[in-house]
Amino acid sequence: MQNTATPTHCPYCALQCGMNLTPVPDGTTVEVSERTDFPVNRGALCGKGRTAPALLSSSVRLTSPLVRSGDGTLVPASWDEALDRIAGALRGTRAEHGPDAVGVFGGGGLTNEKAYALGKFARVVLGTSQIDYNGRFCMSSAAAAGNRAFGLDRGLPFPLEDIPRTGCVILVGSNPAETMPPSLRYFTELRENGGTLIVVDPRRTRTAEQADLHLAPRPGTDLALALGLLHLIVAEGRTDEAYIRERTVGWEETRAAAMAHWPEYVERITGVSVPHLREAVRLFCGPEAAMVLTARGPEQQSKGTDTVGAWINLCLATGRAGRPLSGYGCLTGQGNGQGGREHGQKADQLPGYRKLTDPAARRHVAAVWGVDPDTLPGPGRSAYELLDALGSDIRSLLLMGSNPVVSAPRAAHVEERIRSLDFLAVCDVVLSETAALADVVLPVTQWAEETGTTTNLEGRVLLRRRAISPPEGVRSDLEVLHELAARLGGGRGAEKGFPTDPEEVFEELRRASAGGPADYSGITYRRLAEEDGVFWPCPADTPPGASTTAGSADAAAGSGDAAGCSGDAADCEDAALDAPPDDPARADDPAEAVHPGTPRLFLDRFATEDGRARFAPVSHRAIAEEPDDEYPVLLTTGRVVAQYQSGAQTRRVDELNAAAPGPFVELHPRLAERLGAAEGDPVAVVSRRGRAVAPARITAAIRPDTVFMPFHWAGEGRANTLTNPALDPTSRMPEFKACAVRVEAVRP
Repeated sequence: MQNTATPTHCPYCALQCGMNLTPVPDGTTVEVSERTDFPVNRGALCGKGRTAPALLSSSVRLTSPLVRSGDGTLVPASWDEALDRIAGALRGTRAEHGPDAVGVFGGGGLTNEKAYALGKFARVVLGTSQIDYNGRFCMSSAAAAGNRAFGLDRGLPFPLEDIPRTGCVILVGSNPAETMPPSLRYFTELRENGGTLIVVDPRRTRTAEQADLHLAPRPGTDLALALGLLHLIVAEGRTDEAYIRERTVGWEETRAAAMAHWPEYVERITGVSVPHLREAVRLFCGPEAAMVLTARGPEQQSKGTDTVGAWINLCLATGRAGRPLSGYGCLTGQGNGQGGREHGQKADQLPGYRKLTDPAARRHVAAVWGVDPDTLPGPGRSAYELLDALGSDIRSLLLMGSNPVVSAPRAAHVEERIRSLDFLAVCDVVLSETAALADVVLPVTQWAEETGTTTNLEGRVLLRRRAISPPEGVRSDLEVLHELAARLGGGRGAEKGFPTDPEEVFEELRRASAGGPADYSGITYRRLAEEDGVFWPCPADTPPGASTTAGSADAAAGSGDAAGCSGDAADCEDAALDAPPDDPARADDPAEAVHPGTPRLFLDRFATEDGRARFAPVSHRAIAEEPDDEYPVLLTTGRVVAQYQSGAQTRRVDELNAAAPGPFVELHPRLAERLGAAEGDPVAVVSRRGRAVAPARITAAIRPDTVFMPFHWAGEGRANTLTNPALDPTSRMPEFKACAVRVEAVRP
């Protein structure tokens, strides 16, 4: 084995930090070193990225398929036995209960190739509509609001490098100092350059400590806060009337809604003082350019789509969207949360971010897949609704890259539904809490052992490269789908539609996405290997007169316009897209210059039919479960720097566990005094859905009416035992961020 470094990307958050991997002499693991040439992190890595190779060890990961034996235990099995058992169970469920009795649940950590193949497998091989993924829990409200306002959802419509060059950033419900530490430098540089940072968070987090202004609203009142700020912007004459007139629609209704939210009223709802509201408006409206960035805080609410829409309204009313160094963006969380929702894992989508209900989209994708479009099932259930239907309407489940026993809201109920299934198959790297309940567990490769693409929070498509071989007994998810397709395809050669080579899958993905809103057809592995990633949309052909310099205004509106198609691809000529595009990265004729990708969206027009952005005329409404006499306190949840998501992987890394060994309940000193609880004492947090117990962490950095729990742990301290599955009516995102609880001291 050559002891050379492989440039690749971190397996964790949506920054997808660049890193170099060098195999150790015995080839069993790798060493991580800085990759200073990658512009997103410029060499910086957090503790999770530095310690990621610990998961490659055979001592902490799965290296053999496991099957449920007659005595109820999981025992090692051969791959053929495990795959035959899965195929037989899925076939039997389909035969007895119909195709929609089989469910598929994916993950935002799967590569684009895996996400694409999983969606295709569900719809073509299984014929089921019941597929969704855990990204529904992370970005779906922002996606819905972005689509409604701009006609397109891409986490950031500009690269991260623009943040230090703007004048002000309002960061809503995000704590990048702990969730994606290398990104904090962008906000530090913003302030060093004379810009200002406003952080909206009910806790004084490490990020809030860096802010020029910290607004600490009551959880679930972000919508009222945004409306109050817009009221002041109007009242103080700070709107950009020319921009509103030329580039937007829906302002009159939106202004009327905002004017009903006067500052004193908003202060009573949110707890944010009127002077702080006025100061936020002054800081945001003073400079020529400004941004609003949201994360899970305002999104994980039963009104998350409207809440994000209200923050987008601030950008539109002040002329800040679709202009250089300005705009609205979402800080996507999971490693491939962006790409995962673009290529078919979501219940209502086809590859290229096409709508499953669009006849033209169905025809195009069906032609690529070689099937009749009428055979493609329609939209299915969203993630929580799918999990809630397990054991009743859905009898068997294939799950890849997710751990809903820990990560889903109302987790005890979800665990009960999983246990009630007739059959569960899980593909994972480790024996997660969900995998431990499975009938069959398949050990699959991880980031250093496979090649594939991901799409980071900027919409930058990246190439992760294989650095070492997986242990014997471990296969890739693509191999799993290939083998299952062969067993379930009825001898029709279905496995040929599920290649095991990721580049071959990506070539098909290019064809399937061509002309869609998320058009990858101009992106190739060779381009990705030679560039710092390529921003979508990137059609196969450069539109007439377009610049070939990345970072130019380029902006065919961020829609399919650059490929000669409308944003929803409804008017595309399907026949022209059936053949794979030639590699556009090596055109010999300058007249056939490649499309540079689209780092900055909307500079010329938005991706709506008329090119105008849509205001959202929204009004404040309460969270689904307000505190009362029985449950007088609000619970909010989040992450800590040393753990990631459900913790299935990071809880197996000694260094990370030493830094964050277990759950805790963060509460204000006044609440602790009423309970008689001291630092480190066990306290119980009780909601209408269950009870969790963890040590008290007493701090004045949280509101007295609020407690906080991180959600990385299972067992007694599982925060999601408590959370409310109330769904946003548009995005179907659960209300993780606010529910009514009571807190009790646990006496010996």
